[in-house]
Amino acid sequence: MKKIITYGTFDLIHAGHISLLRRAKELGDHLIVGISTDDFNNIKNKKAYHTFEDRKIILEAIRYVDMVIPEYTWKQKFEDIKKYEVDVFVMGDDWKSKFDSLKNLCEVVYLPRTEGISTSEIKKGISRVDK
Repeated sequence: MKKIITYGTFDLIHAGHISLLRRAKELGDHLIVGISTDDFNNIKNKKAYHTFEDRKIILEAIRYVDMVIPEYTWKQKFEDIKKYEVDVFVMGDDWKSKFDSLKNLCEVVYLPRTEGISTSEIKKGISRVDK
Protein backbone atom coordinates (compact mmCIF):
# COMPACT_ATOMS: atom_id res chain seq x y z
CA MET A 1 0.00 0.00 0.00
CA LYS A 2 1.37 3.40 -1.00
CA LYS A 3 0.82 6.06 1.70
CA ILE A 4 0.53 9.78 1.05
CA ILE A 5 0.59 12.59 3.62
CA THR A 6 -0.25 16.28 3.40
CA TYR A 7 -0.71 19.07 5.92
CA GLY A 8 -2.62 22.30 6.30
CA THR A 9 -5.14 24.28 8.26
CA PHE A 10 -7.99 23.27 5.91
CA ASP A 11 -10.28 26.03 7.12
CA LEU A 12 -13.33 27.03 5.08
CA ILE A 13 -13.11 24.01 2.77
CA HIS A 14 -13.43 25.01 -0.89
CA ALA A 15 -12.95 23.50 -4.35
CA GLY A 16 -9.19 24.16 -4.23
CA HIS A 17 -8.86 22.03 -1.09
CA ILE A 18 -10.90 19.23 -2.65
CA SER A 19 -8.79 19.35 -5.80
CA LEU A 20 -5.55 19.17 -3.80
CA LEU A 21 -6.85 16.23 -1.74
CA ARG A 22 -8.08 14.40 -4.87
CA ARG A 23 -4.76 14.85 -6.66
CA ALA A 24 -2.83 13.80 -3.55
CA LYS A 25 -4.95 10.64 -3.21
CA GLU A 26 -4.31 9.81 -6.88
CA LEU A 27 -0.61 9.42 -6.01
CA GLY A 28 -1.27 6.40 -3.79
CA ASP A 29 -3.69 4.21 -1.87
CA HIS A 30 -4.00 5.82 1.56
CA LEU A 31 -4.17 9.58 2.20
CA ILE A 32 -3.28 10.94 5.64
CA VAL A 33 -4.09 14.60 6.30
CA GLY A 34 -2.39 16.46 9.14
CA ILE A 35 -4.39 19.48 10.22
CA SER A 36 -3.01 22.28 12.34
CA THR A 37 -4.38 22.32 15.87
CA ASP A 38 -5.75 25.60 17.18
CA ASP A 39 -2.65 25.95 19.40
CA PHE A 40 -0.32 25.39 16.44
CA ASN A 41 -2.26 27.96 14.41
CA ASN A 42 -1.73 30.44 17.25
CA ILE A 43 2.04 29.79 17.08
CA LYS A 44 1.87 30.50 13.32
CA ASN A 45 -0.21 33.65 13.94
CA LYS A 46 -3.11 32.11 12.03
CA LYS A 47 -6.73 32.18 13.13
CA ALA A 48 -9.05 29.53 11.73
CA TYR A 49 -12.74 30.24 11.35
CA HIS A 50 -13.63 26.67 12.38
CA THR A 51 -12.23 24.90 15.45
CA PHE A 52 -9.80 22.02 15.07
CA GLU A 53 -12.56 19.56 16.01
CA ASP A 54 -14.92 20.91 13.31
CA ARG A 55 -12.18 20.97 10.65
CA LYS A 56 -11.35 17.35 11.54
CA ILE A 57 -15.01 16.27 11.16
CA ILE A 58 -15.25 18.02 7.79
CA LEU A 59 -12.03 16.44 6.48
CA GLU A 60 -13.04 12.97 7.66
CA ALA A 61 -16.20 13.27 5.54
CA ILE A 62 -14.22 13.84 2.32
CA ARG A 63 -13.99 10.63 0.31
CA TYR A 64 -10.34 11.11 -0.66
CA VAL A 65 -9.19 11.28 2.98
CA ASP A 66 -8.44 8.01 4.79
CA MET A 67 -7.04 9.38 8.05
CA VAL A 68 -6.85 12.75 9.81
CA ILE A 69 -4.18 13.50 12.39
CA PRO A 70 -3.47 16.63 14.44
CA GLU A 71 -0.39 18.71 13.63
CA TYR A 72 1.20 20.27 16.71
CA THR A 73 4.61 21.49 15.44
CA TRP A 74 6.61 22.12 12.26
CA LYS A 75 9.06 19.33 13.16
CA GLN A 76 6.31 16.74 13.48
CA LYS A 77 6.40 16.02 9.75
CA PHE A 78 9.65 14.03 10.09
CA GLU A 79 8.18 11.92 12.89
CA ASP A 80 4.87 11.33 11.09
CA ILE A 81 6.57 10.17 7.89
CA LYS A 82 8.44 7.53 9.87
CA LYS A 83 5.55 6.60 12.17
CA TYR A 84 3.01 6.09 9.35
CA GLU A 85 5.57 4.70 6.85
CA VAL A 86 4.72 7.41 4.32
CA ASP A 87 5.86 7.06 0.71
CA VAL A 88 4.91 10.51 -0.62
CA PHE A 89 4.73 13.91 1.10
CA VAL A 90 2.46 16.38 -0.76
CA MET A 91 2.03 20.14 -0.39
CA GLY A 92 0.79 23.00 -2.53
CA ASP A 93 3.41 24.54 -4.81
CA ASP A 94 3.37 27.78 -2.83
CA TRP A 95 5.57 25.77 -0.42
CA LYS A 96 7.97 24.70 -3.21
CA SER A 97 11.42 23.72 -1.86
CA LYS A 98 10.42 24.41 1.77
CA PHE A 99 10.16 20.70 2.56
CA ASP A 100 12.94 19.33 0.35
CA SER A 101 14.72 18.19 3.52
CA LEU A 102 12.14 15.40 3.70
CA LYS A 103 13.40 13.89 0.42
CA ASN A 104 15.74 11.57 2.32
CA LEU A 105 12.65 9.99 3.96
CA CYS A 106 10.16 9.86 1.07
CA GLU A 107 9.20 11.38 -2.26
CA VAL A 108 8.22 15.06 -2.01
CA VAL A 109 5.62 16.43 -4.44
CA TYR A 110 4.44 20.05 -4.76
CA LEU A 111 1.06 20.28 -6.48
CA PRO A 112 -0.11 23.43 -8.28
CA ARG A 113 -2.72 25.44 -6.37
CA THR A 114 -6.14 25.97 -7.90
CA GLU A 115 -6.16 29.34 -9.66
CA GLY A 116 -8.43 32.02 -8.26
CA ILE A 117 -9.30 30.23 -5.00
CA SER A 118 -7.86 31.26 -1.65
CA THR A 119 -9.05 30.80 1.93
CA SER A 120 -7.50 34.19 2.76
CA GLU A 121 -9.61 35.87 0.07
CA ILE A 122 -12.74 34.07 1.26
CA LYS A 123 -12.05 35.31 4.81
CA LYS A 124 -11.63 38.89 3.52
CA GLY A 125 -14.98 38.60 1.76
CA ILE A 126 -16.64 37.32 4.93
CA SER A 127 -15.23 40.19 6.99
CA ARG A 128 -16.56 42.73 4.42
CA VAL A 129 -20.03 41.15 4.64
CA ASP A 130 -19.92 41.25 8.45
CA LYS A 131 -19.35 45.03 8.48
